[in-house]
Amino acid sequence: MNTKLVIFDLDGTLLDTIGDLAVACNAVLALRGLPQHSYGEYCRFVGNGIMRLVERALPEELRTPENVALVRADFVRYYTEHIDRHTKPYAGIPELVEELRRRGVRLAVASNKFQAGTEKLVGLFFPSVPFAAVLGQRAGVPLKPSPAVVEEILARTGTPRGEVLYVGDSGVDMETAAAAGVRSVGVTWGFRARQELVEAGAQHLVDRPEEILALL
Repeated sequence: MNTKLVIFDLDGTLLDTIGDLAVACNAVLALRGLPQHSYGEYCRFVGNGIMRLVERALPEELRTPENVALVRADFVRYYTEHIDRHTKPYAGIPELVEELRRRGVRLAVASNKFQAGTEKLVGLFFPSVPFAAVLGQRAGVPLKPSPAVVEEILARTGTPRGEVLYVGDSGVDMETAAAAGVRSVGVTWGFRARQELVEAGAQHLVDRPEEILALL
């Protein structure tokens, strides 16, 4: 393999963000007197953007477009303010990122998290890393598993598909890589089960960040 660019998913791949996502969502539910959810439930709710997270967290009878939009707005405000209270990089991720930089591999982030939150977290936890692109959910751009965000990164970097490795923790990520025509590696330390990655067509599976180096 001759990998020139590694594209990372953010939540569940580079960063363990579920604690702050759960706290923020439970906080806005509590303000409305609504039932809250467990850590395990939030692991299933995330992965398709904030709108779907909020929709899944709300009682079914309250999942109207108006309610979802209102709760999403409250969530974004709370979460943005408290975004790094419980979040941290997974063990071995800082070392992996540094080794990839040392080898001259370009790095990018492709997330379904809203753009401001994506940029804030990357800036907080990887302040010295010169990512070629840090892209999250933006108006007019389809969420993953659409390949749109990967296509944008390829266009910005001028990298051929055969020289790209996409790293993520969910079936959505594996489907995104397949749709974009790039190699995929599923990480087992994230929010989803190994079986989901397998069923979604992961070309490789790794249990530790350093194992990614063997796939370059």
